[in-house]
Amino acid sequence: MVYDEPGRSGQSEPISAVPAVPVDSAGDDPEHAELGRDRFGVYVVWETLLLLGFAALVYLVWQEDPAVLRGAGLRDLIVAVVGIGLLALAAGLSLRTAGVNLAIGPVAVAAGLHFAEQGDRGVPVAVGTAAVVAALGGLLLGLLVVVLHVPGWAASLGGAAGVIVYIEQRSAPVLVQADYDPRTSAGQIFVGFAAIAVFGGLFGAVGPVRRLVGRFRPVADPARRRGTAAAVVVTGGYVCSTVLAMLAGVLVASADGAVTPSAGLDWTVLAVGVALLAGTSAFGLRGGVFGTLLTAGAIGLFFAYAQAHGWTVSRWAVGGAVIAAGLLVTRLVERYGRPAPAAAALPMPPPMDATNGSGWTVARPEPVGDWPPVLPAQPTGSPPEPWGARQWETGPRTWEDAEER
Repeated sequence: MVYDEPGRSGQSEPISAVPAVPVDSAGDDPEHAELGRDRFGVYVVWETLLLLGFAALVYLVWQEDPAVLRGAGLRDLIVAVVGIGLLALAAGLSLRTAGVNLAIGPVAVAAGLHFAEQGDRGVPVAVGTAAVVAALGGLLLGLLVVVLHVPGWAASLGGAAGVIVYIEQRSAPVLVQADYDPRTSAGQIFVGFAAIAVFGGLFGAVGPVRRLVGRFRPVADPARRRGTAAAVVVTGGYVCSTVLAMLAGVLVASADGAVTPSAGLDWTVLAVGVALLAGTSAFGLRGGVFGTLLTAGAIGLFFAYAQAHGWTVSRWAVGGAVIAAGLLVTRLVERYGRPAPAAAALPMPPPMDATNGSGWTVARPEPVGDWPPVLPAQPTGSPPEPWGARQWETGPRTWEDAEER
């Protein structure tokens, strides 16, 4: 216990002996998140493993069919990877804001159908209309979540049902009317996707930004409102994730040349699994930097390897497998990525004889020695008469001798 300067009462007032935990932004509040800086060593280790897995798949695909990694095969692979990656970015962004958007798969299919039907009006018109509708849908979904303060998965699942109703109005595949082929600009598309994924991850790794993006993540009662800042961030996350899903659907549709009406929830499962496997926490807030790029590339290579082998692989099966693995990654991220224990992060208190900034030195108090012994015990009898006979004198008093003379 450390004592402060004496107050008005003349007594020293005790203050807390535990110094404040260093924080990385003004938003670090135990009411909103854990205090302290997250540890990123777990992301370095995990993304290194993802890089090794990606390299292994490149080797396997090269051994099986080298044509996949060059020429037209490589362009097809890039477009497929970017399509998966955009959906994974949409899922990862909504997960980081702690308001997962499960409608991204149906939105991608619906956007592909719209682009296929309206492509003859021009790519800018078709894509622009789909982007406006997707943004408005994401805005309504975000407002529903933050105004009612309900779980994002439940609200987005209801939104997915509404989009599926739109999809089920078609019963046959729809041919794409536009003459746009994304394979002709596959390199530029991949560079753009990689820049969004990596710079978005770096931006999200900044402490204040990470705290703000993950503000909606509950720290106590999940039904407790998280404030205006959290509401704005979550709503923006729904808008951006829905628009990214729309772009993924348009890209896949234009590459395939036709769109088959389907519920699209298999795309949602695959995208959420890729985001989790990339290192994004299922609880929100935490995520890596290169994980989405590496994981999307690895999943695209796996599908290419399966096709080269002649296997029929379901997106449901792959999505379920990567979700199971991604949940294990979430546990690792939450265990080793959270701030260090408070005791290890606390600064040492300054010594008592340190200067207080005014040039004066506060002397260290010396230990107090033993108190002096108690007074000797007094006799219990009556005290002697001070004017009586002096028992310690043997001769007569001096003044008595003078009187006798």
